[in-house]
Amino acid sequence: MKILYVCHRLPFPPRRGGKIRPFNMIRHLHATHEVTVASLARSAQELDEGQGLGAHCSRFEVARVHNPVQVARMVARLGSREPSSFGFFHSPDLARRIDRLVRDSGFDLIFVHCSSVAHYVAHVDGVPKILDFGDMDSQKWREYGRNKPFPISLGYRLEGAKLAAEERRLARRFDLCTATTRAEWQTLESYETGVATDWFPNGVDADYFTPASSDYDPNALCFVGRMDYFPNQACMIEFCRDVWPLIRARRPDATLHVVGADPSPAIRNLASVAGVRVTGSVPDVRPFLARSAAMVAPLRIARGTQNKILEAMAAGTPVVTSSVAAGGVDALPGEHFLVADRAEDIAAAALELMSNPARRAKLAQVARARVLAHHSWASSMRRLDGIIERCVGNHAQDERPTPSRRDSNRQSGVPRPLQASLDPPPRASDSASRQT
Repeated sequence: MKILYVCHRLPFPPRRGGKIRPFNMIRHLHATHEVTVASLARSAQELDEGQGLGAHCSRFEVARVHNPVQVARMVARLGSREPSSFGFFHSPDLARRIDRLVRDSGFDLIFVHCSSVAHYVAHVDGVPKILDFGDMDSQKWREYGRNKPFPISLGYRLEGAKLAAEERRLARRFDLCTATTRAEWQTLESYETGVATDWFPNGVDADYFTPASSDYDPNALCFVGRMDYFPNQACMIEFCRDVWPLIRARRPDATLHVVGADPSPAIRNLASVAGVRVTGSVPDVRPFLARSAAMVAPLRIARGTQNKILEAMAAGTPVVTSSVAAGGVDALPGEHFLVADRAEDIAAAALELMSNPARRAKLAQVARARVLAHHSWASSMRRLDGIIERCVGNHAQDERPTPSRRDSNRQSGVPRPLQASLDPPPRASDSASRQT
């Protein structure tokens, strides 16, 4: 098939969460289809680095945007019903390019990753279309509204409400919509749009993230994630304030490395806390994982799958996380990772792994096995293949499906089963910088 793939970030190199999922989809689809990618670049460096995408697709079109202009587009939407955040991803140049591609290329499928760029093809008819929401952004903004101070919180709550309405509207303009986890899919289902829905998980590059042969430091902990991302910032500020003193009281020589690109001033200030090191961007996060007794990620705000957790588990570094972050990973608390929400419990979990080598070794072993079995890109892409086949097949039956026909593509409570040859869907509740 000839596929147009539209995504909100130029997905190469796949070094951050917003790029890892689309890159793996594009690479997989390119093996058997003709894939054209349309996306955005926000700097000359990103555009230059992104040229490597050409090895993984048939063609790509990239529009360069400039953040001051994009911020102005956000501000211009404050008084409208359209989400302001959509302005950050709008480019008239990219819109013209996509219109030309659709007009001239005769695509057999249009696939969109992220609702913030769905508007580029929402108007297109006569071609089967899939919208992969990934995470439901409306819920993330609502979480921000609950965690930001007043009156800033009001702006986030308003944007969350606008996004929820727009997600409903956009879903109705596509033949099938997907999400990253069962929890995100349940939000999508709650919209009751009458459109077919499904979900397929993120995977992890388990050949890149492998257990190290070197010894770890029992006094070392780490956090890996982009430090310009508010949930990561809030996590580490709270951890250093409430949890770290409890750990240092028991292990005075304990160290914590906060590893991630673009740390904010507040994160840089954490380096003044005894035992805490803030690295900023690093060329490779694996050495920090390898030398740590555990990776701590007790996030209070978490939507979708936390790639940082999957990568640590694949690397054989045990994880201490929160119940909300654990919900996006198909693993069992206490068996594949440790889950805690109170400061005392988080500290106790970390200290257990720092002081009990046998417990750490066992958890590292079973965690990697779980990731290999339930979060491989190969199994996720098999689910994607089934989703695409289902969408294209249904569209062939009726190029303009009515709501009643779309209703027939849905089942109450669970996605329509995929081909019998596919792996059964993993259950999150059974439980791309590589700095996410």
